Amino acid sequence: QVQLVESGGGLVRAGGSLRLSCAASRNIFNINSMGWYRQAPGKQRELVADIGEGGRTNYADTVKGRFTISRDYAQNTVYLQMSSLKPEDTAVYYCNVQFLARPAAWGQGTQVTVSS
Repeated sequence: QVQLVESGGGLVRAGGSLRLSCAASRNIFNINSMGWYRQAPGKQRELVADIGEGGRTNYADTVKGRFTISRDYAQNTVYLQMSSLKPEDTAVYYCNVQFLARPAAWGQGTQVTVSS
C-alpha cells in the first residue's frame, strides 16, 4: 500500500499563505486523481481540490481563487498553495489518491490553523 506523507501545515494569521505538500512513498499508477480534503471539528470531511491525470483541476467553491493545486508527476507529489487564508479554513488537511480500481489512499493529515 502506498504511503502518503504530508507537510507544510501550521499556524498563520488571516490573510496569510501556506503551502501543503504530499509525497507518495513510491511510484503510483492507474490513478484517477490526487487531491486534498479537509475536516474541521464537528464537520464532515470535504473535498478542497483535486487534480486528474490530464491536469484537470477541481476546487470547492469556498476556496476558488485562493487555493491552487498542482502536481509533480516525476516526484509523485501534489501541492496545495493556499493564499488569503481565512479562519474558516482551519481544519486538518488530508492528502488523497483515488485509484481507478482499488481503494483510495489517505495521508495522516496536517493541521492548518488560521487566526483572526
